[in-house]
Parts: sequence; C-alpha cells; structure tokens
Amino acid sequence: MKRLRTYHELDGVDRSDLGSQVAAQHARVSSRLSGIRHVVAVMSGKGGVGKSFVTAGLAAGLARAGRATGILDADLHGPTVARMLGAAGGRLAVGEDGVSPAVAPGGVRIMSSDLLLPEGAPLRWHEPGRFRQVWRGALESGMLREFLSDVVWGALDVLLVDLPPGTDRLDALVELLPRPPGVVVVTIPSDASFRSVRRAVEAAREACLAIHGVIENMAGYRCAGCAAEGPLFQGDAGERLAREAGAPLLARIPFDPRVQAAVDAGGLDAAAGALAGATRALLSRLEGP
Repeated sequence: MKRLRTYHELDGVDRSDLGSQVAAQHARVSSRLSGIRHVVAVMSGKGGVGKSFVTAGLAAGLARAGRATGILDADLHGPTVARMLGAAGGRLAVGEDGVSPAVAPGGVRIMSSDLLLPEGAPLRWHEPGRFRQVWRGALESGMLREFLSDVVWGALDVLLVDLPPGTDRLDALVELLPRPPGVVVVTIPSDASFRSVRRAVEAAREACLAIHGVIENMAGYRCAGCAAEGPLFQGDAGERLAREAGAPLLARIPFDPRVQAAVDAGGLDAAAGALAGATRALLSRLEGP
C-alpha cells in the first residue's frame, strides 16, 4: 500500500498555509493547558459501563481532597457529567481571553456539549452533503480542539477527559495534547466487557500512555434497604485487565441504587463517596505516596 504524504511533504506552494495554521493551533492548546499538572483520560472500549459516573465521582472526590479539578466531556453526542455534578444549568461566559467553563457546586470546572445544546436536542453538524462521515470526523476533532484551546481552564491539578466508547477520540486527544495523557480504564466484571475493553487498553499501550489503573464498576449489587451486597455480573474483568496492563485495580464499585439516584439528581457528595477509594488510589499514582 502506498504511503500517504503529510502536508509537510507536499510539493509546491501551499496557499492555504495549512502547516502554519496547525502549528498555531497546537501552540494555542499548549499555552492554554500550561497551568494543568495532570491530564487523565477516562476510557472504556464498551458503552454502558458507567464511565461518566466514574469520571464525575473522581472529579468530585478530587475536589473534596482539595485538588483543583476540571472535566472536559469529550463524549460529544452523549454528554452526561455536567448534569451528574449539578452543573447542567451552568452558564458559559465568553470573554476576551476565551470561554469560562461552567463550575459545579463543588468547584469542578466543566466544559461539555451539554452546555451548548437545548434540552434534549441532539448534536447536529452542518457538513456538506457528500462524504459526510469524513467531514463529521474533522468537525468532531475540531470541537475537541476548541474545548482544549478556547476554554479558560486556569490552573488545575487534574483535568479529567471523559471519552466516548472506543478509541477514536483517544487518538485525537493524544494528537492535540502537548504531552501524553494518563489513562484510567473502566469496565464491568463480565467477560464481554473484558474482551471489548481489552482492545482499548491495547490501544493505550500502543500509544505509550501511562495506565494509572482500572476501575471495575457494577461489581455486585448493594441492596437499597439492607446494604447487603450480592452478585450482579459474572466475571473478573477488572482483575484480568489490570494484570494484563501491568496497572493496579483502583477499585471495585458495587451498583447502589441510592447512590445512582443521588448522582442522577446532581448529588456531588454521593458521587465523591462512591469513588472515595478510587480517588485516593489515583492520587497516590499521580502524586506518589
């Protein structure tokens, strides 16, 4: 197969000056993120594992621990973290320096497509009529770049990036960031989840990303009335993925209907409490003992 040339290798005059435009965009992202100590992508190769719940809980826990924290919701078509942290009604102020993110009650700074869309409205692109899938990918990458470069994140200890299922958005994030992000992997116990998330782990390893750990969500069911725990899914995907990745199993979190109801209502304390152990383990990885 013939190798495709990049714009740096094109012959002749580049009237669009595309190379300079891309360099300027990368410089703007680097400048905007210069005050952020750690960027951590929360990812999973499978949908329905509670990845956004984990992101919201980690952010709330980090804020409770006194760390300046932000969330970039990169799940552009299914954004949920702003609502989970009670910031869905937050306003985005546009100033001379950029867009100020919404701020959740616990102080977490959030940027999400949910804050740009009317309630219940899907994200729509006004791409050309032909080759829409090509244009759509470029537009989504552009929106992610703007979330990084145009939002006034300020000084943060941790910026969590809530990725959609799969690995495409991870690839785009790695290309946009001035330095590689760390990764937290989310799974449920089942073997089906293991097989799917395993591919995402391998993609992170191929990109030479630091895998800070694995979180196994829905690891059992906690009775709302008696707090007793019972099985929910068969399997040990969390332990297997952690072992293959050479990373710790940060936490096994049972499904608790009371916690879920509180988080759905924007309950910051419920989110932080559910992920307290995982937050401590992640901080230990980021900051050392």
